[in-house]
Amino acid sequence: MKDHVNTVPEGDLPAGSLGRRAFLQGATAGLILPFAFGLTNRAAQAAAATPTMIGAYIRIAPDNTVTVVIGSTEMGQGIMTGLAQLVAEELQLNWAQVRGEHAPASALWPNPYGNPIFGAQLTGGSTSMMGWYMPMRTAGAIVRDTLLAAAATKYGGVWSLGQGGTVTDGAVSHRFAELLDVAATITPPSTATIGTTTRFIGKTMKRLDVPAKVNGSAVFGMDVKVPGMLFGAVVHCPTLGGTVRTMPAKPANATLVNLTNAVGVVAADTWTAMNVARSIQSRIVWNLPADTSSTDSAQLDALGQSLLTSTTATPFIGEQAGNPDPNSATTHIDATYSLPFLIHAAMEVMNCTASVTADACEIWAPTQGQQFVAPTVQALTGLTPDKVTVHTTFLGGGFGRKIETDYIGQAVLMSQAVGRPVKLIWSREQDFTRDMYRPKALIRVQAGANAEKAMTHLVYRNVSASINLQRGYTDSQNPEDTGALAGAIGMAYNIPNRRIEFLALAPCDVPLGYWRSVGESYNTFAVESAIDELALAAGLDPLAFRKTTMGGPNADPRAIGVMNAVQTLSGWGSALPAGRARGVAFLKGFGSYIAVVAEVSKSRAGEIQVNRFYAAIDCGTVVNPGQVTYQMQGGLLHGLSAAMWHQQTFVHGKAQVSNFNRYPIIRMGQVPDIQVKLVASTAAPGGVGETGVPCVAPAIANAWARLTGVRLRSLPFYPGRTMGDA
Repeated sequence: MKDHVNTVPEGDLPAGSLGRRAFLQGATAGLILPFAFGLTNRAAQAAAATPTMIGAYIRIAPDNTVTVVIGSTEMGQGIMTGLAQLVAEELQLNWAQVRGEHAPASALWPNPYGNPIFGAQLTGGSTSMMGWYMPMRTAGAIVRDTLLAAAATKYGGVWSLGQGGTVTDGAVSHRFAELLDVAATITPPSTATIGTTTRFIGKTMKRLDVPAKVNGSAVFGMDVKVPGMLFGAVVHCPTLGGTVRTMPAKPANATLVNLTNAVGVVAADTWTAMNVARSIQSRIVWNLPADTSSTDSAQLDALGQSLLTSTTATPFIGEQAGNPDPNSATTHIDATYSLPFLIHAAMEVMNCTASVTADACEIWAPTQGQQFVAPTVQALTGLTPDKVTVHTTFLGGGFGRKIETDYIGQAVLMSQAVGRPVKLIWSREQDFTRDMYRPKALIRVQAGANAEKAMTHLVYRNVSASINLQRGYTDSQNPEDTGALAGAIGMAYNIPNRRIEFLALAPCDVPLGYWRSVGESYNTFAVESAIDELALAAGLDPLAFRKTTMGGPNADPRAIGVMNAVQTLSGWGSALPAGRARGVAFLKGFGSYIAVVAEVSKSRAGEIQVNRFYAAIDCGTVVNPGQVTYQMQGGLLHGLSAAMWHQQTFVHGKAQVSNFNRYPIIRMGQVPDIQVKLVASTAAPGGVGETGVPCVAPAIANAWARLTGVRLRSLPFYPGRTMGDA
């Protein structure tokens, strides 16, 4: 089995080590930094080349390598490196000393590895750096001060990181291991002074995860191997809401498992399991729902249209101020924007390896939602959370899909059925047709501007399928879905007369989930398209109109700052070659501010061709500028594919798109030139993983309207395209 994090069983830990459960059981409730030096026999450990865990997040080996244990999931966004930079800054390490590792999963609440923003151990909402910036720096500072105290005790004198060497090399950092025996006897401080250096923070450091991904030693979910394991595939009911009525006859080379809404196939290898799964599809008899109106796109569209103009439905009011009636404004518009269900389409399909016995369960999974794995296992097996061990692997893309545990539960049931470990891998078709989809939305915007060239009125109604209502998480006081109005409330625009409404598209039984940028992904399209329409209707420059509306006594300088930055970066207002136009869009979201300019032209076929993106982002304190730039580039391209071609539709409960042939991804030759400007800021870190996505579609639509006079209000711009057509 390849080496990967957190695979040593509790009973196999070296003598003197602090076990996962023992450590977590000793964590103080509500304490984010449970520094407990209750470790014994340090000198013996060092002599035996045993790494030593200090607190929850830092492990030091006899060779003075320092491993930073992170509660977030590394899924390609670079968070393992970013969080390690914070510890390296406080300890003044050499970067060659630094390692990164996923934390063990815990079902405890509060969770010592839970993101401090919301407590749960999950990765989403672009919150990892926001949540962990100060806790990880504090962790490093506490360890630093404790080790310096240990040096003073052991050798005498007053020590600093630079004593005996240069400050940049960190003298004590070469001697950490020999201090651990004394450090174990010192009560660490409850807090520590954060360093003022910028040796690592603000620098583009080499990523910790890349070497293993290049040399093939990195373990993704699909790479996991455990002794005696079998392999699984799955066939879901083709109609949403269907259940198994009659299982097909057992094939000679596989075992079939009834998963209620699906049939699991367990075989000696993945190829056999998937082939058997395909062969039995037509032989499974399903109980199908009598009414599929809540899972049919056409009927959901009709319901949404009726709610959009309903005067009898009672919406949730996200914000309200003044008299929002836009008819009293000098210039006004009334426009409706439509957005589809979207598939997550991570390159790594859903997969999980589970080993279930009578008294324990072990999980290896590419998961963003460690917090929810043990409760899922408990519900299926009756095992208490302390009997469940979860190993987080690397992820080949997540985008919010791998917060869910449906695929993990299936692997558990299949292992339980055959009495051996099972590695379940979904086919691409199952992945696309049984996703947890980004909600579809219809949004009506009525807006007005005054003679002073600012937006003064807004009536906004979002009708979208609700994730939280579907899962029963909300109450009657606030039926708004988590993030359903994100990007439409708390805006940087100062609109004195406004009403922001949400109406749930219900009933909707299409399974819903959190897609990269969640509510901002659809609200930003509506908000920024409408602002552009209003500016053009008033004969005003769209970028200047935005800045005017952002102005006044409540102006947010960070918002205006990114608008000024993208104006300069893109050369907004300067002459363009014939046949080109620019469009702009802005977002305040995920704790950051971003403005995007798209420069477009017509292709030979008369369609949209994006030639350039310019993006200016203020994400507060930047830890790794290169990684922020890469995330902006990736987010812009993700948003571009979605804006141009992506949608999932359902006919009588059956998903119509089942593979990439009808879900095109932008090709290398279509990638526009991208320029990114990081706006200097001293604010606390904001999010970047999702921030680049929402502005793409409105920036393109706004540029196209200026180029052609045609306003695009529905996404995607080119529905129904195949990979060969795109």
